[in-house]
Amino acid sequence: SSGINAEYGDHPLKTNSTSKCNELCIPHSPLLSCCLISSVLLLKVEKMDLRKLLFLFGLTSSIAFALLSLKQLLKKSPKHQQQHKSIEDKNVISKNQNNHNKESNPEIHKICDGLWETVGNTPLIRIASLSEATGCEILAKCEFMNPGGSIKDRVAKNIIHRAEMEGFIQPHSGYTIVEATAGSTGISLALLARQRGYNVELFIPDNVSKEKVNMLSTLGASIQIVPIVPMSVPTHFMHCAYQRCLKDPKAFYANQFDNLSNFEAHYHGTGPEIWSQTSGKVDGIVMGSGTGGTIAGIGRFLKDKNPDVKVFLVDPPGSGLYNLVTKGVMFDKRDTLIVEPITPRSFFEGVGINRQTENFAQIQLDGAVKCTEKEGIEMAYYVLRNDGLYIGGSSALNLVGAVKLARKLGPGKTIVTVLTDNGARYSTRMYDREWLAKNNLVPTATSLEFLEEVS
Repeated sequence: SSGINAEYGDHPLKTNSTSKCNELCIPHSPLLSCCLISSVLLLKVEKMDLRKLLFLFGLTSSIAFALLSLKQLLKKSPKHQQQHKSIEDKNVISKNQNNHNKESNPEIHKICDGLWETVGNTPLIRIASLSEATGCEILAKCEFMNPGGSIKDRVAKNIIHRAEMEGFIQPHSGYTIVEATAGSTGISLALLARQRGYNVELFIPDNVSKEKVNMLSTLGASIQIVPIVPMSVPTHFMHCAYQRCLKDPKAFYANQFDNLSNFEAHYHGTGPEIWSQTSGKVDGIVMGSGTGGTIAGIGRFLKDKNPDVKVFLVDPPGSGLYNLVTKGVMFDKRDTLIVEPITPRSFFEGVGINRQTENFAQIQLDGAVKCTEKEGIEMAYYVLRNDGLYIGGSSALNLVGAVKLARKLGPGKTIVTVLTDNGARYSTRMYDREWLAKNNLVPTATSLEFLEEVS
């Protein structure tokens, strides 16, 4: 025993280690048993004497141990160890990844109490086609992945939450939430408010898509469709909603345009999420404005974190905000776009306005760009074709703004925008070939040549 150990060191046949002996013999005891049984059978059948039997058993046992030794030596070869280590590394990595996922995001395994707790924490994605075309990183927050299908889930949730905290409404107590909306906020309210026992009554402009109106009806909201008129006219849909609440002490006007709960939802929610997801590496953000809460909340948060972040508006036809940002006045008689009403043919629903809201006033913008309906349509089909993104009108508007801001800031920058909702709510307009042909908006571009130059 000692001689073998001295000569061969860690040879697999060394006998001074109980663990080594067990390692060799126990797993392969069936092989030794077969040797012994074979020898006994030969003794009976061939009538061998005991001396021959012992010789045969010793021979077969030696062969068995030789095979075991060869196996152990092969295990110690560099190639085998490398393969074994690779398998072990993969197992460790897989285990570590599982542990990391559980530790870094415990919310994955949390059971949410209804839709209320699923709002927010949406993915931030890279738009490959636009990033490669501009030389910038074009990132978009997928707000269409909220439970109600749009960014307005954040607003609706915070408006309800603040109203409850301040005692204006109480769950399951017969209160009605009233709102003036172009559709998406109404959908979010209809889902989230009803979970908490509120009735919902909505005043909607008549340029809202049929899909949104049908969805609101299905969700149980009371709907009043109002013709589009200037803000100065008493029958404007916002005035109608406000007047409705004056008649009923249990009616609460959500007022997304001037209720700062809108701004706060993005300052305390969407903005911090973007900052975390980009590790603070943001050069500019750009988006359209309807109520102003999204651009003001996100922009203000990012500027508070880094004053060098550029915040830009992208504005559609019929809106006066571009003039307000670039010229300091809402109306300019030299700009013919401001006298064109947002007609029922427009697919830029819920974005663009001709007054400064309380939410919009919460931030000082660095600049603004314009987006035509043609650019919006072309962009929607461009990213559908190249990136598999099925987006709505305001999302297309935001991507147009992202490319224009990227060109303005130059290559190497990180530009962030939001995809507010998906294309399912616009199937009878921007994704309907007859509607596109009727309005001279059939997409034809194969690249980004459809974008107008940035002034």
